[in-house]
Amino acid sequence: MGVSGTGKTTVGKRVARKLHASFVEGDTLHPKANIDKMSAGHPLTDEDRAPWLAAIAAEIRRLDQDGVASVTACSALRVTYRDKLRTGYPELFFLHLQADYDTLLARMTRRKHFMPPSLLHSQFDTLEDLEPREHGAGIADVDGIDTVVAAALTALGVRRD
Repeated sequence: MGVSGTGKTTVGKRVARKLHASFVEGDTLHPKANIDKMSAGHPLTDEDRAPWLAAIAAEIRRLDQDGVASVTACSALRVTYRDKLRTGYPELFFLHLQADYDTLLARMTRRKHFMPPSLLHSQFDTLEDLEPREHGAGIADVDGIDTVVAAALTALGVRRD
């Protein structure tokens, strides 16, 4: 979880590979209307995010019912969004990838993505840190991908041999 540009997809894929888990890219589950709205530079509302969160929760549930462990990359910016994903899975663990605004803005200007850099500020405005009752950990995403993945695996209690 985290705002745009924190490396959720890159880290998520590597963590999933280490865990022999399926990787779910949350961005692919956005309704077209959401992609169009963000591409036009408009932030999503809670109402816009509802079908997207439902689709992510359904995919987590489907994989779990098939006996497949999964790692999902999605922003999950608010506690209420994470609660929706956690329904049926109270122990769902969130890795909150974190970096400062300027670092993320620089990353976003170098990549091709439907989320324009102009929306980064709105994501920071929406972001709610993990609460003590939530299972998860904050991971600083500033020291390179190998360090971030190692910290994520440590937070998950996974040996890195």
